[in-house]
Amino acid sequence: MPDYNYLDNVVSQVRRDILRMVHKVNSGHPGGSLGCTEFFVALYYEIMELKDGFDMNGSDENLFFLSNGHISPVFYSVLAHKGYFPVEELNTFRLIDSRLQGHPTTHEGLPGVRIASGSLGQGLSVAIGAALSKKMNNDKKTVFALMGDGELQEGQNWEAIMFAAGKKVDNLVATVDLNGKQIDGATDDVLPMADIPAKFSAFGWEVINLEKGNDLKAIVETLKLAQTKTGKGKPIVIIMHTEMGNGVDYMMHTHAWHGKAPNDEQLEIALSQNPETLGDY
Repeated sequence: MPDYNYLDNVVSQVRRDILRMVHKVNSGHPGGSLGCTEFFVALYYEIMELKDGFDMNGSDENLFFLSNGHISPVFYSVLAHKGYFPVEELNTFRLIDSRLQGHPTTHEGLPGVRIASGSLGQGLSVAIGAALSKKMNNDKKTVFALMGDGELQEGQNWEAIMFAAGKKVDNLVATVDLNGKQIDGATDDVLPMADIPAKFSAFGWEVINLEKGNDLKAIVETLKLAQTKTGKGKPIVIIMHTEMGNGVDYMMHTHAWHGKAPNDEQLEIALSQNPETLGDY
């Protein structure tokens, strides 16, 4: 049984990390990072079953691919707290010669990161390739991927979605962060995508709707449910309804904080809403 009190403490600390990272360099993407904090904590603390050490091959272990790479702050924070690299390295976020660039990269050999991402629309294709590789090698582990809803406006996704169903890539669990917002406004104003769950279903995917996408227990239970549906001939997608900027009241219910850092006063307000639990770096 997960210790949700402990996981809540991790969530609060990860939020603090996100806020302090983007504030320090006055750049980055806090909105989507905060909206997906519970997802990353649930995935990495309760689902992934990671091996000791890290290698790019990833055989005989679950894999995760982040497609919407601009939410790197939450990814970096969780990787650091899981021991992939020192938590203190979060201090180097977006600095010249840092391994922690604005979008995750691989050329610096950062443990936990297997693809460079942030060129939206590509992560699902890579995840499908990794899932097919596992099938070819009789590797029974699962491949997870996270996408933003705005990036579904990119056509490559739909080719990948069609391919995964057509080739029965049923060891894949993709999650769509459905917050209804992107950098230029509401997704429905930029380019409406209509009924996303119905589209995945029509393309031949097993669809799971997660209404409480910022509820740790709901996320853990949904990810576990998704794993029970693997191996049955269909790729699985979780449509995860989240709130951009979750956990910081003035960042919620707006797209304004998609890619903007808080100033000194705003940082203090945000930190006051998220108590220090594991120790700031």
